Amino acid sequence: MGVPSVPKLIEFSPTIKVDLIVSDWRAELLPEWSSEEKERRLYDHAWEAYVAGDYGFGLWCWHECDRLSNALANNVREVTRVLGPGRYFGFSQKKAVAEEVPFDRIYRPRKGDMSRPRPDSYVLAHYQLLCVYAVRAQSGDPKAKAQLEIALGDVENQRRADPFLRHFETFQSILARGDAETPTGAPGATGSGPAPSAPKAGIRPSAPAARRGKSK
Repeated sequence: MGVPSVPKLIEFSPTIKVDLIVSDWRAELLPEWSSEEKERRLYDHAWEAYVAGDYGFGLWCWHECDRLSNALANNVREVTRVLGPGRYFGFSQKKAVAEEVPFDRIYRPRKGDMSRPRPDSYVLAHYQLLCVYAVRAQSGDPKAKAQLEIALGDVENQRRADPFLRHFETFQSILARGDAETPTGAPGATGSGPAPSAPKAGIRPSAPAARRGKSK
């Protein structure tokens, strides 16, 4: 029986818990494995936890899939080759996770704030936070709509500085259409179609905290 495209939410582990578990998994990876093998095995662990119903690991898979997409020039086939068939984290999965993030526990430090996230908080990459705002704004949340408009006030400069922003723009475009169009070979994947081919070697697994600290 196939894996459901969007598993039922059972729990949503906070970011600190997810990062600690991922760090333990990372320590178990053998040094002789290739970077792609390490990438795949680490993602496999997180994907299995997500499919079991923990959306905290879904949030992690979301960012890792987009990070890999950036590294492979947005080539969906290459991303799927590395992660495995059916494991591309597409629009439907992203939307489901964005809808369920506990909004009042998202870590959103002000500029210059050096405080640490609470143990029960959720630390999102900036573009993921924009996706959460977009989903909540579409559902009629005036506060989220206002926060989204403020966050997008300098979108051109953000685009140059943040390669992940295009993932939000694609998400927002599909959300506005009210559907989840699928590029060839990636169920629920975001994007308008396969990008040019990219080299298959040289993918580096990210550090556990690579996506952290960019929320605004």
